[in-house]
Amino acid sequence: MKRGRRPQAIERPPERLLRALLAWYDRAGRTLPWRVRPEDRARGVRADPYRVWLSEVMLQQTTAATAAPYYARFLDRYPRVEVLAGAPLEDVLAEWAGLGYYARARNLHACAKAVAAAGGRFPDTEDGLRALPGVGPYTAAAVAAVCFDRRANVVDGNVERVIARLFAVTTPLPAAKPELRSLAAPLVPPARPGDHAQALMDLGATVCTPRNPACGACPWSPWCAAFRTPDPTVFPVKAKKSAKPVRRGVAYFLRRGDAVWLRRRAPTGLLGGMVELPTTDWVDAPLVPAPAAPARAAWRDAGAVRHAFSHFALELSVKTAEARADPRGEGWWHAIDDLDRAGLSSVMLKAARRGTAPS
Repeated sequence: MKRGRRPQAIERPPERLLRALLAWYDRAGRTLPWRVRPEDRARGVRADPYRVWLSEVMLQQTTAATAAPYYARFLDRYPRVEVLAGAPLEDVLAEWAGLGYYARARNLHACAKAVAAAGGRFPDTEDGLRALPGVGPYTAAAVAAVCFDRRANVVDGNVERVIARLFAVTTPLPAAKPELRSLAAPLVPPARPGDHAQALMDLGATVCTPRNPACGACPWSPWCAAFRTPDPTVFPVKAKKSAKPVRRGVAYFLRRGDAVWLRRRAPTGLLGGMVELPTTDWVDAPLVPAPAAPARAAWRDAGAVRHAFSHFALELSVKTAEARADPRGEGWWHAIDDLDRAGLSSVMLKAARRGTAPS
């Protein structure tokens, strides 16, 4: 396939292509805590929709290595969807702390409540799954394929990369997403669609990697258009990113002996419902004049922390002081040596650690 030519969808993919992928998955697919391997499926073991759904929510914008310990803790504390549904949202957010993209945790809790209210059973179709709170097209397709053998087109970032290289797609991402989905759809086989989906994800995660792909180990290299080019890593083509805007704010580390004053953010919006240090609004312009502190105290500068969100970067100046009295507003004192279990988001944990650093 010549570069620059618009690829055509495979209406009838070669059987050898599909067989090669599944044979590779049978011998080289990853063993993951939420996955039922093909040899186990052959013995009648079925994938648990609750576990697969939980893992897919955690894996959004997160690597398997990062998600695995969170998944294990969640499953230990919330072994069934009804247990998760009955837990206070604040507890769920605290368990999620550090995993990022906290709207996922709120949606997770809302979805668990909906499933529990329906008798604890997940719908077995894509449409039924998409009707659940917070379940988008990808998660619905993944659960439908892996758990219910539906012929669903499961396309995540890893699959997009594989398909972009297979067809040498020249349309830049993210504009190429619909095109890549269209190209991937005819490849889904009627048999073993769940294993096919997981095989494609594994192929992208372990072989068809962003840099230094192991093309010699790829079961699809005989059909891959990018493999026949000088540099397969040119694909997928990505549009140039504009620089992220920078927002600024102040976080206040108010201590009383061995405790620090914490509060909870408003339930909606960015980091909604999460525990935090008292903080100012995050604004694009410099903080002039300096905002009022949450309590009268001898505040000193403790430095600054920087954190990257998906659409902007945040710079927080951290100020510390010893409390003379309880600060204004609602909150509580929390042991400083137990900050890792306070339910702080990643950026707030950075700010708190800056506040505890020696001056």
